[in-house]
Amino acid sequence: MKIALTYNLKEEDQTKPADYFSEFDSPATINAIISALENRGHTVKPIDVKSTNLFFYFKNNRVDMVFNIAEGKNGKFREAELPAVLDYLNIPYTGSNPFALGLALNKGLTKKILKSENIPTPSFQIFKKITEEINPELKFPLIVKPNLEGSSKGISLSSVVKDKDSLYRQIKNTYEQYRQDVIVEEFIDGKELSVGILENGKSKILPILEIDFSPCAKSGEYFYSWRMKEYQGNSELGLVPQFHCPARLDKATEELVKNTALRTHQALGCFDISRTDIRLDNNGTPYVLEINPLPGLNPTESNFPIMAYAAGMKYEDIIDAILMSASERSRLN
Repeated sequence: MKIALTYNLKEEDQTKPADYFSEFDSPATINAIISALENRGHTVKPIDVKSTNLFFYFKNNRVDMVFNIAEGKNGKFREAELPAVLDYLNIPYTGSNPFALGLALNKGLTKKILKSENIPTPSFQIFKKITEEINPELKFPLIVKPNLEGSSKGISLSSVVKDKDSLYRQIKNTYEQYRQDVIVEEFIDGKELSVGILENGKSKILPILEIDFSPCAKSGEYFYSWRMKEYQGNSELGLVPQFHCPARLDKATEELVKNTALRTHQALGCFDISRTDIRLDNNGTPYVLEINPLPGLNPTESNFPIMAYAAGMKYEDIIDAILMSASERSRLN
């Protein structure tokens, strides 16, 4: 099969904010996917979407399949850009369609869908202006995030606030830095869990990953901040969470969490692959924080492969399962 691998390459640029390239992929990830595909007999053409006229390229260079891990170029629907081009040109690709990708990147819209499906998610409020009054029903502590970012961009220790003064200060800082709506939601104290869905004929729910932040006292960060994701494992900074996969849960809770992740995957209309981040509160309620239809696939650092390895899969198996799911979907369409 002739496959194009589409991606955004992570760069070093001192003129950009520190978290600017956080969503993009490292050469290690790109090379690992290329190697996995080539080892299965496919021909692979890597394409950095930043430096490519996507419509022109795919109109003039037909491929059998696009293996897509690209975050897009810009805008609030950036992850949907490439799939929209490919749909127009009738070229099959891995992963979710433009609608699901655009929806999942918008935290507020995602949470409205979840609430309509009776899937637990923290109570929230969208701030389009920094002067809006806080909903008095929201209970502190609250966490402040940019509404249209992934990879924990804009989330730091100061994002968790315990009073109105801190809240409005953080809303102002977030809005000025990211120039977009700000989402404020109740901070759920409890276990941090991540659940991977991998479709191949039917939805396969991978073993649940538990991220234990209790060893991170030195950092003061007991949640996935941007620093926690970017410098994970740095003992000097205290960013040393422990991973448990499968998670330390009783059977009934495990099934509840897995079912919540699967319902989230289906509610957003995701295809082939997703990773749902969940906080399990002290009463055993699994609150969905967000879903990522383009989870990281770094073979040694990303959470999704950790879950797949716990299921007995090799890295090549993960890539092959994504490809086969997309191929089957294309055949049926």
